[in-house]
Amino acid sequence: MNGGGEQAGMPWDATRIPELCVRRAEWLRGEGEASDVVMSSRVRLARNLDGVKFMPRAERGERDRVLGLCKAAILDSELSPRMLWVDLHTTGKAERQLLVERQLISRPHARGKLSTGSGGTEEPRGVAVGLPEEQFAIMVNEEDHLRIQAMRSGLCLGEAWQHADAIDDELDKRLGYAFSERFGYLTACPTNLGTGARFSVMLHLPALKMTGEIEKVRHAAEDMGLVVRGFYGEGSEAFGDFFQLSNQVTLGKSEAELLGVMQRDIVPKVVEYERRARDVLLANRRRMTEDQVYRAVAMLQSARLLTVEEAMNGLSRARLGLQVGLVHGIDPEAIAWLILRIQTAHLELMHPDAADPGARNAARADLVRSTITGSTGS
Repeated sequence: MNGGGEQAGMPWDATRIPELCVRRAEWLRGEGEASDVVMSSRVRLARNLDGVKFMPRAERGERDRVLGLCKAAILDSELSPRMLWVDLHTTGKAERQLLVERQLISRPHARGKLSTGSGGTEEPRGVAVGLPEEQFAIMVNEEDHLRIQAMRSGLCLGEAWQHADAIDDELDKRLGYAFSERFGYLTACPTNLGTGARFSVMLHLPALKMTGEIEKVRHAAEDMGLVVRGFYGEGSEAFGDFFQLSNQVTLGKSEAELLGVMQRDIVPKVVEYERRARDVLLANRRRMTEDQVYRAVAMLQSARLLTVEEAMNGLSRARLGLQVGLVHGIDPEAIAWLILRIQTAHLELMHPDAADPGARNAARADLVRSTITGSTGS
């Protein structure tokens, strides 16, 4: 393995997490099929080691052993030119939160909470991240022993699936998974039983939100065995009109079937609904739409204090304005890049002097203002 850092063969560790702040994540490149609506695609595989108790029932010593086995297998595999490995139980809160903001670990994994509700920050757990693109991450000792996820920009579930599948095969050779001929891959939660695969997309749906149609999308998704969640997944809010859409059921369907339903059927329909809603806004509610978009841009260019929610909502409206031709001169990549950089941990690690919420709100506004006005050339 050609490791990260200055020494060949050596992975990056937690001390280098702040360096991620100046890197653009793969899933926010703003490129790919249907990228006006689909921000990113992700495939996640849940796996457990054969002959080892699952996380909710494992003793501390067993969880330590799983972490050691998985860490060795991951770092010995040639999965990426460079690798970041983080032992989360010895890593600071801001660094863990930054990994959440970059969609590299889940919020429960950051907290060390087991599905039983027990556990805490000292729980043995880790994550491996492929560098420099951050196209994949492997969580160890989350709800399952392994959570393998691959990410791509735009609607690109097929490529993400191929990448996750290749990582899965490599680690299976080294570790051996818990598998049943009858039930498929065995998982801690029954909803992941079978393929253990979740196919999800991050969607930007401002027009459906503005027209009041977003609840219809939620209900339709539930009827089709899908779930709509907020920006950070389960239990989170949809800041800035960004939503995650994923399958709920993994048993009884092959990976190819799950992929086909999402890539060819479900997601294109949601994309069509959002684009149609944008057309309706311009045709029937143009003045209101212009007002919301231009107010948002003015706020981003002028505000001296911004909360995360205010910034996300403003960036959402500005991005809508760019997509429908109401806004010109702002770099779309600047919008995508700001979505990460305005998050709390990113600001805290980039601006150590912004330790309290008020100072962070000022630093956030300064960052947004300089980026937006700089990209317009004004």
